[in-house]
Amino acid sequence: MANHAYSTMGSLEELTAAEVDKHLQVNVRGTLLLVQEFAAQHDGRSGGQVILLTSGQHLNPMPGELAYVASKGTLHQLRMSLLAHLIGRGITVNTVNPGATDTGYASAELYETIRIAHPQGRWGQPEDAARLIGWLVTDDAQWITGQVINSTGGGN
Repeated sequence: MANHAYSTMGSLEELTAAEVDKHLQVNVRGTLLLVQEFAAQHDGRSGGQVILLTSGQHLNPMPGELAYVASKGTLHQLRMSLLAHLIGRGITVNTVNPGATDTGYASAELYETIRIAHPQGRWGQPEDAARLIGWLVTDDAQWITGQVINSTGGGN
């Protein structure tokens, strides 16, 4: 699983080249190099899985996180090209959007806004997405590939 997650807040007017570069370096370059190393070590047996973690940039606007959106959107788009390259070697590629996950980063106001907006009335917990990822790495999921799966509890 490739979960590089560097994120800072900032509007279009606040963006700097250094911030854009850092997001791409951590979230895109780091992920691609990790996948490259995994593929180099994979012995070709079926059962190899690459799982990329993206964000909800394809479901809702995120105007305060443009550099993050650009980097996670890149991973979203890379999945099919990585799949085309790796499937012949027995490696599946999927992308998981874990949704709003309570990892302690949100202010009280943001926390409540997102909690109310979700149909289940709560934020996702790390174990919610972990259960999905745990299933994706089993033989039961070998037919699932090239997908973006939203683990969002019914919300965006």
